[in-house]
Amino acid sequence: MNKLVTTKNLTIANLIIVSYFGIIYILNYYKIDFVLIGVFSELLTIPFLIAQLVFLGIGIKHLFKNKKEVLNIISLLLLATSSFITLRSFF
Repeated sequence: MNKLVTTKNLTIANLIIVSYFGIIYILNYYKIDFVLIGVFSELLTIPFLIAQLVFLGIGIKHLFKNKKEVLNIISLLLLATSSFITLRSFF
């Protein structure tokens, strides 16, 4: 599993998750509503919510064990901010 969790892979996964929630926010802000967008949004939101929390935990663990790189730290901070905003929107 350590071969799969590299700094590059973790950074890419973090940025994809943050981008997904950013796109969902922008689509809702500008009230862009197409059927196909709604289908993908419904299908992907719960898996991305779970992945957000899982990758946040993996990222923090990876950050303490390995060398700290600036891009990895930035992507982890963006993921933490996105997680906070997403989870806060439920309450």
